[in-house]
Amino acid sequence: MDSIRKQQEAREHENLSPYASFSDCSMGRDEYEAPCDIRTEYQRDRDRIIHSKAFRRLNGKTQVFLAPMGDHYRNRMTHTLEVAQIARTIAKALRLNEDLTEAIALGHDLGHTPFGHAGERALNDISSCGFAHHEQSIRIVELLEVKKGKTMNLTKEVRDGILNHQTQGHPRTLEGKVVRLADKIAYINHDIDDAIRGHIITEQDIPDEFTEVLGHSLSERLNTIIHDIVSSSYEQPDILMTDAVFKAMTGLRSYMFKSVYTNPAAKGQEKKAEQLIKEMFTYYVEHADALPDEFLNQIEKGDGKCYNEIHLYSDNELRKLRTEKAVCDYIAGMTDRYAVAKFHDILIPSNWDVY
Repeated sequence: MDSIRKQQEAREHENLSPYASFSDCSMGRDEYEAPCDIRTEYQRDRDRIIHSKAFRRLNGKTQVFLAPMGDHYRNRMTHTLEVAQIARTIAKALRLNEDLTEAIALGHDLGHTPFGHAGERALNDISSCGFAHHEQSIRIVELLEVKKGKTMNLTKEVRDGILNHQTQGHPRTLEGKVVRLADKIAYINHDIDDAIRGHIITEQDIPDEFTEVLGHSLSERLNTIIHDIVSSSYEQPDILMTDAVFKAMTGLRSYMFKSVYTNPAAKGQEKKAEQLIKEMFTYYVEHADALPDEFLNQIEKGDGKCYNEIHLYSDNELRKLRTEKAVCDYIAGMTDRYAVAKFHDILIPSNWDVY
């Protein structure tokens, strides 16, 4: 009797679009692993991401609003789940590989910093190596997330989708392209919802030129955009949108940058968060011995993934770059709450007690 995995792979060839990514045609992993008898390669990747520590930490990381006083604002975890839901809906309708789509979606923001894009900006500003969360997500799955001495060892297709989910990215698979769009669809719409909840904007503030095309509520806008992608992309070798809907969506995104993402009422605490990150970075670069052991080992051994043409650096310069990258890795992995606690621990004086 064929394994359950082989049955699933056969069904993929029977049911999926010819433009889908078939599990048994994967480009594979960097380190060979014997196939599972139950799960396809992309199902294994999805499970590894869900069971990772980096995935669990997303629940404590900011989406847009820092430490919101309410239970219903999105965080990085709920954003990720909404991206996965939207992406799977599109992939299923287009007969693409849902498992690959879901794995990419669940892993796309693993590298996000505490305090959202404020933390990302701070590390990018202060580190000689720079910092980008999509690149950090790849560092996590290829290097930092270790279990029983082994990295996650994800397939090349999943890593490609994670790396290229940003606006300027060019995923190789249609599944990766679906996630790239689903990410924008999710954050534009749920950030509107959160901004309305936080009294930053109202539904009536959204320009008519966008709502007349996309709709006047969260559900209407999601429905319009998803239907547009599915109808435009069905049986096509690409993921497409009509010009009208694409223009309205990108216009709505620009409106959000102007009205919410740079609004002092919504973002008034971000400068404090950036300063906190930068001061912690400086402290740990100067006191690298205070880092956890795995990051000290990283400094000693290096990883070859954060600088080019290593032979051009002196030993001191190379050690400085390794230290900065290890500090970035450590800080980027923190949740908001943990970052505040560590900042207090290392930089705020404690009361002296004779007892």
